[in-house]
Amino acid sequence: MERGEIRWYTFKAPDKKRPVVILTRNSAIKFLSEVTIAPITSTIRDIPTEVILDQEVGMKTVSAINLDHVQTVSKSNIGAYISKLSESKIDEIKTALLFALGFDR
Repeated sequence: MERGEIRWYTFKAPDKKRPVVILTRNSAIKFLSEVTIAPITSTIRDIPTEVILDQEVGMKTVSAINLDHVQTVSKSNIGAYISKLSESKIDEIKTALLFALGFDR
């Protein structure tokens, strides 16, 4: 498991199983029992806290990483590997996350 990986995660009802991106830094993942993730959704709102993904990164349809809904979850509940994001997408996540948290870059 590494930062930038897209994996499956089953959220509690009423949500569902959906892809998520791992946000926790690589140097900490092996020491922690939980990781920070951001959900990926097919609902695109075209706002600064989203990062758009397409079929090139393993999505069935154009989707968005939603940085307004970052969560910390148990590593044991993280599912199968789907894909890994490029460094340019990681940079987009950084920008969107800073915006979501109200920090200036």
